[in-house]
Amino acid sequence: MVELPPPLEGILLGHFIVSDDVERSRRFYTEVLGGTTIFDGVPTVVALSNTWIVINTGGGPTDDKPTVTLETPRDPDRVTSFLNFRVKDIEAVYAEWSARGAQFLTPPKQHPYETRCYLRDPDGHLIEVGQTTDPRGDWAPAFPGRAE
Repeated sequence: MVELPPPLEGILLGHFIVSDDVERSRRFYTEVLGGTTIFDGVPTVVALSNTWIVINTGGGPTDDKPTVTLETPRDPDRVTSFLNFRVKDIEAVYAEWSARGAQFLTPPKQHPYETRCYLRDPDGHLIEVGQTTDPRGDWAPAFPGRAE
């Protein structure tokens, strides 16, 4: 297993998802999307590209979130947040992940500055996969530490 490193400075961003079946979700994020299990159990942590996916069961309020209940999406067609993967070759990723069992909502579709498509994980969390197609290059804003 990969060791979970603390950030050297600043922050490290991960994405927390609630799952009705943590092991099933772990298999999806590792076997279908190609991540690596860092920590197995409840919660499970999967390293995927340059982020972590923390997979945990739902539950009621705790002392540090006294009014919050964690649960899987009630209606997969109503979304307030989703994972967004940027890839170099969307057709290759679409073919590879489809062959591993990913079920996309549609094939990749061309939009003004990107080609993109969506899929869901086993609990219904939406995932976008996109490739920049801006003829002027990558339209993403500059980030600290990113070469211009």
